[in-house]
Amino acid sequence: METRVALIGIIVEDDSLIIKLNEILHQYRQYILGRMGLPYAKKEVSVISICIDAPQDIISALSGKLGALKGITTKTIYSHI
Repeated sequence: METRVALIGIIVEDDSLIIKLNEILHQYRQYILGRMGLPYAKKEVSVISICIDAPQDIISALSGKLGALKGITTKTIYSHI
């Protein structure tokens, strides 16, 4: 199956969702190439970026599950390859 490289940007405004977010990411660990998280205490948010190489439907499913959590915002950008 053809895969795409994508970057999922995540902003967490509700820290109580971190455990749920990590559980979801763990389900997709085989596709995740890397992850960077930055806590921003001044604004009381966390900013996380996930680099992923997966089929389009897997990327969409992951982004959708994360975005469905109230207090978490996601945006996904895709490579052209």
